[in-house]
Amino acid sequence: MKEKLKQILSQRKKGSVAGDNLVRSAVLIPLYEKSGEYHLLFTQRTEGVSSHKGQISFPGGRCHEDEAPLTTALRESWEEIGLGPEDVEILGKLDDAITLTTNYIIYPFVGVIPYPYQFKVNQKEVDELIEVPISALKNRNAYSVIESPGPEDKSKYQQLARFYEGRPSMAWFYEYSNHVIWGATARIVKSFLELLSEAEGE
Repeated sequence: MKEKLKQILSQRKKGSVAGDNLVRSAVLIPLYEKSGEYHLLFTQRTEGVSSHKGQISFPGGRCHEDEAPLTTALRESWEEIGLGPEDVEILGKLDDAITLTTNYIIYPFVGVIPYPYQFKVNQKEVDELIEVPISALKNRNAYSVIESPGPEDKSKYQQLARFYEGRPSMAWFYEYSNHVIWGATARIVKSFLELLSEAEGE
């Protein structure tokens, strides 16, 4: 699967987002095999970080001035969870994503990492590491979608839905072991799972 993902990522046309007011950031999507099954690694942010407090995300953060996004993703992964850049095999980049309320543009990179691994968690930024089997994310009972959130929407995720440029935005939510993955991270997960389905010929 790894080689197929790498091939598809290298050949596909990337979706990009443009905007003068967007803050550049990048994340690493850590992919690894455990007990014969591929997993993704997420982080739960602390309440002490400057933005997206308490949310579930991939390791990453804001780009330094003139810093390449991939460099950012690897640097932040080292600073947040102690993942060495030399231990990451980059397979490629997914489409850009944006945060609808904080105006971040996110460059997501898929990287294979070793397992097991001795992570060193920065407790000022990360409350918890969350390992999620890909099969759990693909399970139809694990995700929800709100296409037109509004006052008439009584779902439990209504308060998390967002509007973009005055229009309701499709909002995805993944649940795993009492955790809810939403916002830009959920959209990145959806993009990754679509790519994975292509790699697996589904």
